[in-house]
Amino acid sequence: MKSDFLLAITQLSAEKNLPKEIVLNAVEAALVSAYKKDSFAPNQNISVKIDPTTGQVKVWAEKTVVEQPADIRREVSLDEARRVKSDVQIGDPIEVEATPRNAGRIAAQTAKQVILQRLHEAEHSAIFEEYADKEGDIVTGLVQRIEPRQIFVDLGRTEAVLPAAEQVRNERYRVGQRLKVCLLEVAQTSKGPRVVVSRSHPNLVRRLFELEVPEVFNGIVEIKAIAREAGYRSKVAVAARQDGIDPVGCCVGLRGIRIQNIVNELSGEKLDVIMWSPDVSIFITSALSPAQVLSVELDEENGIATVIVPDKQLSLAIGKEGQNARLAARLTGWRIDIKSASSAEAERIAEAKLATETEEEAIEEAITSEELPTEIPAILEPALVPTEAPADEAAEPLPALDSASIPQEISFQQPTAAEKPQLKFAEEILVAGSSKPGTKSRKKKKKGARGKERDEDSIRGAKPRRAIDLVEDDEY
Repeated sequence: MKSDFLLAITQLSAEKNLPKEIVLNAVEAALVSAYKKDSFAPNQNISVKIDPTTGQVKVWAEKTVVEQPADIRREVSLDEARRVKSDVQIGDPIEVEATPRNAGRIAAQTAKQVILQRLHEAEHSAIFEEYADKEGDIVTGLVQRIEPRQIFVDLGRTEAVLPAAEQVRNERYRVGQRLKVCLLEVAQTSKGPRVVVSRSHPNLVRRLFELEVPEVFNGIVEIKAIAREAGYRSKVAVAARQDGIDPVGCCVGLRGIRIQNIVNELSGEKLDVIMWSPDVSIFITSALSPAQVLSVELDEENGIATVIVPDKQLSLAIGKEGQNARLAARLTGWRIDIKSASSAEAERIAEAKLATETEEEAIEEAITSEELPTEIPAILEPALVPTEAPADEAAEPLPALDSASIPQEISFQQPTAAEKPQLKFAEEILVAGSSKPGTKSRKKKKKGARGKERDEDSIRGAKPRRAIDLVEDDEY
């Protein structure tokens, strides 16, 4: 009987993958619940001890020492108590053995339920402790069932959940498929531990490199940073901790065998392995590969890196839908602004022109802002003539004004009537003198042979008139 009991305990611990001590503790707790229902008072403290070598079960109950016990379930006589403990006194509590001969059917059913419950709790606790230490590691499981929002993966001892947010968009899963997943989170719930795994986390790429590349696993080659867009492309920055080691070559492997195994595990996702550098400019240049970079300008205050690339390399540097630039920014931790060489040169010329215009405007503003002279020359001030002179000064004659002191440009006198014919006569002379050459030229152009004869006659006829005028002037 005792050997069968121990055999059952051993088999149960093997099935549940639990230590034997945990199973024994669960059975002891179940027997306490069972014995309380039949042989002891409801509020009485009892304990059950099982010998792990013989399988013998003993029940110990706490009782009070009295001279004459009235309730044998709670009280014990002084003589019986001193058999267990010699220095006990009346009124002291003492634990005495009170193993019942048998347990009832209801007590046995209660013991069964308690044993199962305690075993489930112990199993959940063991699973939680096992997987809690593996957060961030890679585990292998089988796809058990597929639901619209999540996939359940069997890890052996427990069932993990692969949410839709942690799945790769271009991957297709099927029941029974073996997957390598990254263990994200282990949480304790009322229904047991909840294990969440991922296929899109960057740590999956890190753990795959540790599995495939011994130098990474040993720490000779260090993975500095990882930027990943699951299912499409990833960039990995590596650096060597020992001299004479090529970190990129170690990760790629002979003929690319190592990197190809990782790509196959990631369902064909592209991997770019680049060299990490403490110089930020060199690191950004490497991160934008395979595009060529002409120059890198860093703005450390704002964390912005301006990258100049050749015009033909602009689309390659940006990548499809900006993927290459986005991954490079995540990998380096800098905000990257990519410009072509022509546009950068145009911006530089525009900035130089703007700076020149700004300087010219500043000079003009400085000139205009200078103080103008407050004193106006007296020659520009018109003379103020009083309308009425004072009484004492009316008899004094006014001094003659010198015409040379009055500026010729400023005149406040209106022209008299006698001057008007002279001005008119002068205008007529000017108009007549200016109009004669024009008329003669026009006549010369239109005249022919007859016109020339008429001109000669007019000239011949004009000479006597001119002579007569001269004679008349002499006589006058």
